[in-house]
Amino acid sequence: MSVSSVCNKVFKIAIDDYHISNSVDGKKTNPFSDSSSLEKIIYNKCWIDTVQWHLEDIIRKPNIEPYEALKIKRRIDSSNQDRTDMVEELDDYFFKKYSSENPKQEAILNTETPAWAIDRLSILSLKIYHMKEEAERDTASTDHRKKCSFKLSTLLEQKSNLSMAIDQLFDNISSGKVRIATYKQMKMYNDESLNPELYSQND
Repeated sequence: MSVSSVCNKVFKIAIDDYHISNSVDGKKTNPFSDSSSLEKIIYNKCWIDTVQWHLEDIIRKPNIEPYEALKIKRRIDSSNQDRTDMVEELDDYFFKKYSSENPKQEAILNTETPAWAIDRLSILSLKIYHMKEEAERDTASTDHRKKCSFKLSTLLEQKSNLSMAIDQLFDNISSGKVRIATYKQMKMYNDESLNPELYSQND
């Protein structure tokens, strides 16, 4: 099974599992037990994305209390850091798996790592799930459902193209045409030693 096929299968499981309780405080139960497996890593990754998707919805309520909005914003910041950490864990997984490959002398670098491409596929899976909901929502107008159906078809095409591109990237890494590399994000705003608004409080 190709990498994109595994990802798309696991993303669907994670998204469906979340929507059983449909709560940002719902308990995650990863069905993949092998701690070093690709499936376990990407399930955890997609769960983070799914919770954050709904936090982003909540914070946009027009009548949300400022203090509640601030708590949600802090939670989104933390989720963003968790998301980045999971992508880097996934990149480490791929780097270990493919670093023994011998790239050709003329091998090129990709503009993004395999894990960041998979991150985009996870988000795309969420867009498809929720656009499908809107395209089928009984309380929406016919015009709304029609527009969402058109957007859904576009998203599905994008998913197909991105899945193909991800598999092509891995094929090119395996054949030595692309040299695998990792790009650490080095996020600074959550680090008390790097964000001046945080470390200045201790001066």
